[in-house]
Amino acid sequence: MSEIDWKRLPPLTALRAFTATAREGGFSAAARKLNVTHAAIAQQVRALESDLGTALLFRDGKHLALTPEGARFAEALGEGFTAFQLAVENLRANGAEKPLAVTVPPAFASEWLMPRLARFWKKHPDIALSLLPEARVVDLREAGAHIGLRFGTGTWRGVEADFLTAAPQVVVAAPELLGGRTKLSLREMAMLPWIREGDWPEQMQLLESIGLQPAALKFVDFPNEELALSAAREGIGLHLETEALILEDLDLGWLVKIHELSDESLGYYIVRPPGPVNAAARTFIDWLKAEA
Repeated sequence: MSEIDWKRLPPLTALRAFTATAREGGFSAAARKLNVTHAAIAQQVRALESDLGTALLFRDGKHLALTPEGARFAEALGEGFTAFQLAVENLRANGAEKPLAVTVPPAFASEWLMPRLARFWKKHPDIALSLLPEARVVDLREAGAHIGLRFGTGTWRGVEADFLTAAPQVVVAAPELLGGRTKLSLREMAMLPWIREGDWPEQMQLLESIGLQPAALKFVDFPNEELALSAAREGIGLHLETEALILEDLDLGWLVKIHELSDESLGYYIVRPPGPVNAAARTFIDWLKAEA
């Protein structure tokens, strides 16, 4: 593809005005097509002729006609605008056919998002979703995602973050591990086994914020949050978890909350690349906020 000297090209508005005039046969018809005034079209075409140093139109009685140069120029512009329109329509069609791709932490997907998705699809059956479970913070464009859901403080580079819901962290355990107790002192918590998630290094910092010494604790390690949560339900150890993900466990008594962290900076955020948001993504974002 040859290099384009953008500075030498006339303004797009002038090219569009002339092309519409040539196709419609006059300034008034072109003005109606472009939803502007007759005077605006005439001014754009005259400015284009002045810029090119060539007459493109002449008056033939009561009608406008194209000069030979104008006819050749109109044909070339028509082909260019047709190709431009086809490219735009293809992009729009391609974007409309693709599912809305959303990266989401696996546990948040299974415990918070999935129980609500039926309501979204019932309300918006025309929007296809592709959920991309991912515990790591990934680059949205590299992952092929339109938006993402992330846990943290909302401070990530290269994305715009909208707060979705608070995510207070709580220490929980199965009733059988607690032996009927509903509260534990720091000393009692330090004496029991803990469940540790391999994909959550910040967990150790949060335990320190409680007043515990992670180096002195006995851990049972699991590679991800889903397995760690299952282990907690089976009574294998104490577990630090986002309260929003275990509300049903707490309501049904499968897990007991024995401590709550006071860090209010943590939450779940909707993240997206800077720039425009397509209609499907905007609809899904609005629905998420309504559900939170």
